[in-house]
Formats: sequence, C-alpha cells, structure tokens
Amino acid sequence: MILRVSLQKLSKKFHLWGKTNIQFELLKISNIEIMVSKSLQMAKFQNNILDKNGEQIKIGFGVGSYWRIHKSENNIEFVPELVQQIKQAIENGFVMIDAAEIYCTYEEIGIALRELNVKREDIWITDKYINWSYTNLNSTGPIFSVNRSLKIMGLDHVDMYLLHTPDITEESAGMTIVDAWKQCEQLVKEGKVKNIGVSNFRVKDLEEIMKVCEIKPMCNQIEFHPYLQQQSPGIREYCYKNGIQIEAFSPLTPITKFKEGEENPVMPILSRLAQKYGKNESQILLRWCTQLGVLPLTTTSNEKRIVEYLSIFDFEMSPEEIQEIVDIKDKKFFRGWMHQFYPETADECLSLIHISEPTRLRCI
Repeated sequence: MILRVSLQKLSKKFHLWGKTNIQFELLKISNIEIMVSKSLQMAKFQNNILDKNGEQIKIGFGVGSYWRIHKSENNIEFVPELVQQIKQAIENGFVMIDAAEIYCTYEEIGIALRELNVKREDIWITDKYINWSYTNLNSTGPIFSVNRSLKIMGLDHVDMYLLHTPDITEESAGMTIVDAWKQCEQLVKEGKVKNIGVSNFRVKDLEEIMKVCEIKPMCNQIEFHPYLQQQSPGIREYCYKNGIQIEAFSPLTPITKFKEGEENPVMPILSRLAQKYGKNESQILLRWCTQLGVLPLTTTSNEKRIVEYLSIFDFEMSPEEIQEIVDIKDKKFFRGWMHQFYPETADECLSLIHISEPTRLRCI
C-alpha cells in the first residue's frame, strides 16, 4: 500500500533508501511504504524572516508593479489611494510591506507610516535595487539607492534589501553583480539595512554570490504559483538546501490572470477546497503557498480582501490536498513576468522538480 503522509506526523526512525537515516514522526503506521513528493520534502519556512517577537512572517503586502504601471500610464507621481491602501493593510494586521526602486511608491509608504504613527519595529519594510536606476537616477549602486529611498520614506533603515534582478553588469549598472552584493553587505555593516537577499535569481546567479559573500542571501523573491512552481530550473530546491527563503510574487495568478473560459485546470480544485474549508479560492492558494514553506506577497485595494488574505491560518489542508495542487504543474505552464529573461520551456523548468522519483521510506 502506498500512502502520502505529513513529514510532521512521523515519529520513528526511517531508512531513506539509497541515502541516509532521517528522524521522522510516526502515528501507528507499520508495514507500509510512504511516498513523499519532492515538493512536500521542501515544505518548510527557513525561520529567518521574523517579526519583532521572533515569529516567522508568513505573508506580505506588495506595493508594486500595478502602481508603477498606473503612474506611468496616467503621468502622475503621487497616488492618495495607495496611501489609504497601505494604511488599511497595516491596520488590519499586515506586518511586511514590500517596496522597490522600480515601483516608485516610496512617498506613499512614508506618508502612510507617518499618518499611522506606527512603531518602526512593528513593521518590516523590504526594498529592492534595480539596474534601471543607473541610467534613470544616476545611481552608483545599492548604497546610493538605499540612501535615496530612506530619505523619501523618512526612515533610518529597511529590514531587508534585495537585488531585484540578476542582470547587473558594467554596461547596465556600472558594476558587476558581485560589486552590487558587496555594497549590500556594506549597508548591513552601516545599519541602514538589516538583512539582504535577491529576487528573480537563478541557480547560477546565486552561486556567483555564494562564492564570495560574507553575508548569505536571506531570500529569493520569485514568481510562484501552481502554473510556475520553478521560475527557473532547480531554483526552489537550491534555495531550500542553502537556507534561502522563497518569497512568492503573483501567487494568485490563476485567479487574477485568466479570463472565464480560458484553460485554468487548478480552479475546480480550489473551488472544491474552498467549499470544504469555508474559504474562497484566493485564501486556498495563499494557504497552499504557506504550507509549502513559501512566503506569498499579495495586494488589493479592497479592505474585505485584505482581511480575507490574513485569515488563512485557521485551517490546514492535508498533504494529499497540497499535492493535488502541486501536481497541476504537469497540466499547465504559465509565466506572467520576465519572459525575455527566462527563455526556459515548461519541460526545462519542470525537469529539476523531478530530479528523482518521489522518495520512498520504509520502517527499520
């Protein structure tokens, strides 16, 4: 008999065929083989992105690409509605606010924080450097860009600073990716940045950093949803093995990017689970991310949805249900962002998900 069970529920010593001994929890299970997928083996937060009480932050609020596009299309620099949106998110319980140089939303973030008069230690602010600033802002790198963003937001530090994309070269940014990382490390030493990480990095990009870094990347923020579970080949496994937290942007893609009538095979599963748990499809998707140890970043101007997005930790799906959504990757592949940067096909991105067959465990 083959059975999928939660790794957290196994309490006996098992032998991993062909590998090593691993300690698990067992609930009166004997004479069976236990099949655990690669994805569920990695279902664990890295416990490095912590709030002021030392608790893992498990969801974040983004103030990003939508507003950048909105400002550009309407030729405006300041959006009062965004200030209100950020305030609503914080007032309802969001701790992490995800910003970036390319988003052009620093002013709204700073005003929202001042109007709320929140304690700085109560909020986690993530910011990101983009090579775009080299030509558009005359930036000399992360040090210049952090000083600029802190001044606009009225802050003395950010909690995490990311390199937004790995295409940092002498031609595009006046420096190499290693130079940029060294500036990030210097910002940590100066206390202007508490933690550093990356976004949209591939394995080869991370390896370039890991060879020379004094401070290891804390996270890698990537596009992640049922139709794109590996933004680039092998990235989730590499991050898991190296203690790098995966953050997910666009986690609600099946709901937000597809019109009625388009092929969207995960939706019947989400609807069934939503009915079972008394939730909606968005809540199921966000909970799926967190149960895989992935930190989702989401956004909305609707206060009702803000509350819903935070109300995902009062239920838990079974490993079989999590796996059912994971398996949708074999039915549809969709990349919403950075097509020119990631030319990999579906087969290439899926190939390292299937590095090995699902692990078989047996009692000894």
